[in-house]
Order: sequence, then C-alpha cells, then structure tokens
Amino acid sequence: MEKRQLGDSGVQVTTVALGSWLTYSGGIGREQTEACTRAAFDAGITLFDTANVYGTGASERAWGEILSDYPREEYVLATKVYFPMGPRDRGLSRKQILKQIDGSLERLQTDYVDLYQCHRYDDSVPLQETMGALTEVVEAGKARHIGFSEWPADRIQESLDIPGVAKFVSSQPQYSALWRAPEKEVIPLCEAHGISQIVWSPLAQGVLTGKYLPGQKVPADSRAANKSMNRFIKQWLKDDVLTAVQNLRPIAGEAGITLSQLALAWVLHQPNITSVIVGATHPEQVHENLKAAEVKLSDDVIAAVNDTLRTAAVS
Repeated sequence: MEKRQLGDSGVQVTTVALGSWLTYSGGIGREQTEACTRAAFDAGITLFDTANVYGTGASERAWGEILSDYPREEYVLATKVYFPMGPRDRGLSRKQILKQIDGSLERLQTDYVDLYQCHRYDDSVPLQETMGALTEVVEAGKARHIGFSEWPADRIQESLDIPGVAKFVSSQPQYSALWRAPEKEVIPLCEAHGISQIVWSPLAQGVLTGKYLPGQKVPADSRAANKSMNRFIKQWLKDDVLTAVQNLRPIAGEAGITLSQLALAWVLHQPNITSVIVGATHPEQVHENLKAAEVKLSDDVIAAVNDTLRTAAVS
C-alpha cells in the first residue's frame, strides 16, 4: 500500500487511514469496532486517527485494547485535544494539554502517540501558551509530532512565527470533492511550510458513496438514519447535491471503480494530501476504500468530477 510523508516529519503513513469519529465512539458495537480495526491493520493501514472526545474516551479505550495486540512500532497513532472531557476540562491551556495527553495515553495503553493534534483553535488561551505546552509534550516523549484540525490560516502562520517551539507537521481539514474550502488559504500555506493534510470526511459523510438518492428516504441502515451519527450529514442531503453525486456514476463506471473509490482517489490526487481518513462499520467497507489508494485518475477524469459537482461543491 502506498505511503506518503507526513509533512516534514520524516514519518511515512498509508494514504488511507482509519478514523474512529462517530463509529467506534459508540455509533456501532464493540464487536464491529474490533472487526473493522483488525481488518484495517491486516490490510496494511498504518495510520489510526482518534480523539479524546470521541465517546468521551470510549474510542481511545477501545483502540487501546485492540491495538495493544500489535507491535507498537508498526502503526502510527494520532489523537486530539480541545473539546470538553468534563465540565471544566476543555481547551488548549497548558494545564489541559498536559492533563489530557496523560489521559489519552492511559486509555490508549501506550507511552506515546505519533501525532498529537489540536482539535480546533482555542481563542481563550494565548497561542504562545498552547505552543509551549505542546512543545513540553514532545520534549517529554509523549508525542512524536504535533498537528491541528480546522485552524484558520492566520493562526497557522502565527504558530510558525513563534521561535523555539515544536512545529506542526499536519493539518486535518474537512475536504472532499463537495467541500473545497481549504484550497483557498489553508492548503497553500501548509504546503509552503512542510505541513501536509490528513483529510477527514473525504466522502462527505458518506454522501459521495451514492447511497443516498434524490427524492427518496435515506436507507434505514445508513449513517443518515442513525441519530447518533447523522448530525453533520444533513447539509449534504439536498436533492440538488444528491442529483449531482448520481451524475458521477458514468464517470466512475468508465474508470471501472465505485463512487467511493472515485471520491477518495480524487482527494488523493490533489496537492499536499498525505492521507484520507475513512470510517467503517463493516470490514468490507475497509477493503473497498483501500482500493482507492491504487486508483490513478487522468486529468480528464478529475476535470469531469469538478465539472459535475461545480454547482453543488462548497469552495
């Protein structure tokens, strides 16, 4: 399976990563969580992405139990900090960062994470304090590298301008053929400074799989029908968006791939992308998504996707 470098860290990760948001935090049962995780590891995925807030520790705890069966040096483990873990436990203050990394490591049953990410930007804490605390975490050996998710471009630049602190190597934005907002500022800035993208929601919450049809009810067994997992998908369930997605079918068919593989391959063909994070509720989904890493799209196919989604995509 193809690997790409994570920013200027020197760490190589697979172009498809397994994520645990909404799924292994309680959206599916423990048995399915284990089956999907083991399927991913056995299929060659090396990057596993989670966060302390997913299920208020449930996702980290599950992976701590499951991944402890595998040699630690054979996979790259990423988690995040920022969102509330309790009434007074949230944000990116020094106190919280140092407290939350210890909690994450305990749940994950490991001495270190490869990537510790700020889940969002914290306007209530001086950036110098946040960067200083992250540097302490790295110097203590509790995290090898640091990253961020959904930071605005000006804050990214400010972090790079602070002397003597650990440098970010990764950005984790929402990005897909339907959500292209990071192309404007974040991706160009990151590319110029050795920071690469680990993309979340590359399938637009599953809409780019084509399973949701215009004018029809969502499938009963889908994410959109699951109250614990459908909070963010509703923005994409408009008939004009779903119609545009269905119009991708001939493009995928001519390329001999599924809509999911087309959507994931489209992201992987964009500049500054290291990996796409996929979720899975069944091992079969892991294997189907992995095939996207092998897909080579021509410029004509990429242009056809862009043209088909032109009125539906957010840029």
